[in-house]
Amino acid sequence: MMNTLDIPTVQAFLLVAELQSFTRAAEALGTTQAAVSMKLQRLESVVGKRLVERSPRAVRLTAEGAAFLDNARALMQAHDRALSGEQSVRQQLSLGISDHAAGSELVPLLERLHAVSSQLALAVTIGFSRDLLDDYDAGKLDAVIVRQDAGRRGGEKLAEDEFGWFASPRLKWRRGERLPLATLAPPCGVRAIVVRALEKAGVEWSEVFIGGGVTAVVAAALAGLAVAPLARRIAPPGMVDIGPKHGLPRMGISKVLLHSKVGDPAKLAALRTLAATFRSVAAAA
Repeated sequence: MMNTLDIPTVQAFLLVAELQSFTRAAEALGTTQAAVSMKLQRLESVVGKRLVERSPRAVRLTAEGAAFLDNARALMQAHDRALSGEQSVRQQLSLGISDHAAGSELVPLLERLHAVSSQLALAVTIGFSRDLLDDYDAGKLDAVIVRQDAGRRGGEKLAEDEFGWFASPRLKWRRGERLPLATLAPPCGVRAIVVRALEKAGVEWSEVFIGGGVTAVVAAALAGLAVAPLARRIAPPGMVDIGPKHGLPRMGISKVLLHSKVGDPAKLAALRTLAATFRSVAAAA
């Protein structure tokens, strides 16, 4: 009898390939690592090829696995089209992401969401955590990735960030002078943390640059205009944390949380993939 591929097994392979982790793939599927491993073994038995190389530190596709990848994606896309119909209206997943939480994760997040949820239209809003939570509470967003708010409980933890005082090596500032800051405007929660820390430590400061987004804040710091308080995970190469050298106060740990009120299976699957991807990329940063 001819061997046949089953959709859940191919889906597990795609997630392992995209997330490069059996653990993260299991999180995305809402199952166990052992179950994912068994699916991969079954798939390799069906196709008669070794698709994945496993080691304690990494998961990589073999040459045969890389060649199978495009066919696996095509199969899943055909499967999704068969279920939804070519002419059906795509469901939309509306997602809010805090500018101070996104960092380098945004590109792989969108890549992997599209790879495993190609039939979902994505509507992504970047903004302040507080504004995004307001829109989420008002039903305007399906889910949000935000920094933890002291007045709100719940949420799924995706990462814990430590902040630093990042600047260009060209910055001309000496201890005792007013600390030149590049920040986002209120109601940025990170700005509020920074102000509290500086005032408690008795450090004089002044905002010399207010950006409309983290990209602008980082650009100002790289240009040598000011110091940018950033999570270490999102600080780009070329910047140094001047905090320890100049005795600047520590800002503590900030959690990144996923809040969701999605019930649709396709959206739930996409959000599981989203959470697993964020953890995977954040851990590697």
